Amino acid sequence: MSESPSTQVYEASTVETSPVLSVRNLKVHFPFKRGSMFKPDNGFVRAVDGVSFDLMPGETLGLVGESGCGKSTTAKAILNLVKPTSGEIYLNGKRIDGLSPSQMRPHRADLQMIFQDPFASLNPRMTVGSIIGEPMKIFNLASGSDLKLEVMRMMDVVGLNPRYINRYPHEFSGGQRQRIGIARALAVRPKVIICDEPVSALDVSIQAQVVNLLMDLQQKLGLSYVFIAHDLSVIRHLSHRVGVMYLGRIVELAKSEDLYRTPKHPYTQALLSAIPVPDPDIERKRQRIMLEGEVPSPDIVYQGCPFADRCSIVDDKLCRHTAPTLEGDDHQASCFKVDG
Repeated sequence: MSESPSTQVYEASTVETSPVLSVRNLKVHFPFKRGSMFKPDNGFVRAVDGVSFDLMPGETLGLVGESGCGKSTTAKAILNLVKPTSGEIYLNGKRIDGLSPSQMRPHRADLQMIFQDPFASLNPRMTVGSIIGEPMKIFNLASGSDLKLEVMRMMDVVGLNPRYINRYPHEFSGGQRQRIGIARALAVRPKVIICDEPVSALDVSIQAQVVNLLMDLQQKLGLSYVFIAHDLSVIRHLSHRVGVMYLGRIVELAKSEDLYRTPKHPYTQALLSAIPVPDPDIERKRQRIMLEGEVPSPDIVYQGCPFADRCSIVDDKLCRHTAPTLEGDDHQASCFKVDG
């Protein structure tokens, strides 16, 4: 992939020690009505129920967990696409939760998103040049002939042939469409990019290319990623730190190598035990942790640990009556049965 002059415009020049993104006790509850006409009962789906983390400049934070655990809702709340019920979100030290669309607009350039479906997220009636160039026009970054030149440079940065500038999304493969989405996100020179399962809809060989592209761009441009995925191997490959989510909460947060080497939370241990080992002899002998039951309903208020019904080391007197908190220094886990 060739280097472009445009990559030098917003390359990180200094090492920052303060978080570029901070989330504090974020909650997103969706109200709903249940019961009968004569006995109505209002409830809440607790999609996100107290998520906190910091994202440092140039860092990738991976978020993993089962479907419905609140990963994507967390991402949408950070982007102000979903209104948080409570909590605080800081971007570059400025609080952005609860801002109106007009108040949020100046912050959009620093906070962008790459979507899961590379085809549904692109307007089929717009050319690639128009899709990538539109954000530049909105934020007055380029116009006229300079706009076309910047679009072509951005296409080159993500590995697309600039000669395809007048083609439409349906003329590209899935991997190429995702590169268009990445170029669109990069067009406004953001500091943080939320990646909502950007490789899950792609073939395995193409996944590797897109992941390597994202890592290369991070190194060159000093980008920070919040990377959401189901694939634990992808998360391990590109994340500096990993947060494991369960029922709207982060139950374990640690450096990638620490979490994969010594997982502390029983849920994390079960997830990692499900990863197949590419050695038939080891695979046949190793013991997997089988979780029983289903993920509890997110509309239920739990007095104790929400994982208690599926946990193999549960303490009935403690875990079912007291909610654990995320504790620890570099390796945090919300479980009473682990050290640190």
